Amino acid sequence: MRSIPVLIALLAAMPQPVLADCGGDFNKFINDLKSEAIALGHGADTVNAFFAPIRQDPRVIKADRAQGVFKKSFIDFSQTVISKNRLDHGRNNAKKYAEIFSRIESEHGISKGVLLAFWALETDYGAVQGDFNTANALATLAHDCRRPELFRPQILAAIELFERGDFDPAGTTGAWAGEIGQVQMLPDDILRNGVDGDGDGHVRLKTSAADALMSGAKMLRGLGWRPGEPWLQEITVPAELDWAQTGLNHELTTAEWERRGVKARSGALARGLRGSVLLPMGRKGPAFIAYPNFRVYFEWNKSFVYMTTAAYFATRLEGAPVYDPGNPEPGLGDKEMKALQTKLAARGHDVGKIDGILGERTREAVQTEQSRLGLPADAWPTRALLDRL
Repeated sequence: MRSIPVLIALLAAMPQPVLADCGGDFNKFINDLKSEAIALGHGADTVNAFFAPIRQDPRVIKADRAQGVFKKSFIDFSQTVISKNRLDHGRNNAKKYAEIFSRIESEHGISKGVLLAFWALETDYGAVQGDFNTANALATLAHDCRRPELFRPQILAAIELFERGDFDPAGTTGAWAGEIGQVQMLPDDILRNGVDGDGDGHVRLKTSAADALMSGAKMLRGLGWRPGEPWLQEITVPAELDWAQTGLNHELTTAEWERRGVKARSGALARGLRGSVLLPMGRKGPAFIAYPNFRVYFEWNKSFVYMTTAAYFATRLEGAPVYDPGNPEPGLGDKEMKALQTKLAARGHDVGKIDGILGERTREAVQTEQSRLGLPADAWPTRALLDRL
């Protein structure tokens, strides 16, 4: 489930190799990759053995162009993917791997619900890991000229995993974007964060839940997870709240939010932390407070809907009630969202690609325009806003 924007965050800090031209003849491209790998110190026999089975895969390009799932609203997406079956399996796995989750909480300060939710959404607890040949997927996407700088380093990382005996270019399979294993990690993720959780001397994220969970925890901690702190909590908000102060680009202490009438729907707000009021579907829909750890979710996946669902799912796995969906105003369809993004871009807002996806940059632009037009600035795009622009 991890989308391509995920890779930007994960790879931005990586040293990038000198790139050969993308595109063109695929065989020549592979030969250039071989030369680069050898220049980096890998043995010629190893390099040739690694690349021998690799082929271009047109299915990967087709999958890359069709990421429509992230156009769903938060309510539609979350109610679809957070099923009773997934909740039951999550609770059973929490018991089955209690020792692993105890180690994760002790070593990284990450609550079990967080890893369980990722495990569920990424691969249905390891049951659906993807059937794309990983080496083929990485080579195909590196050759494709849309984002070669993101995928080329992953091929070189896969060669190192191959040398360790933890990657088979002919047989390793995973997601279409090159992610491997039960929590879907890229080869470089595995090199930097792979943990031998079961003590067998290898990091095998496809077959070992212990390896996958420990590795995922290490990666989250490396991305900035703050030990022992919450990440998301459902709240109630007063009708007179200043909507222009909501969203991830605004933050107050929990005490300040309480003074403004924000309350936890169950329990109490975390003391001594700052947070943002998150309204995935505007002021009439579900409401949450996002604590600092919530921002780490952006580093795992850039999709606002996926990320918010994963964070909420984690709270459900730890006993939180089903959220109050409220009665949000109707959102925009795909064509209307693209028209809105086009209008926002024309007004100077950076909304990224005109793709019909309500991401964080589009939400911030919507909020700015709502404020300018005297509309409730809750960052939820409606037909009324589209008609006013």
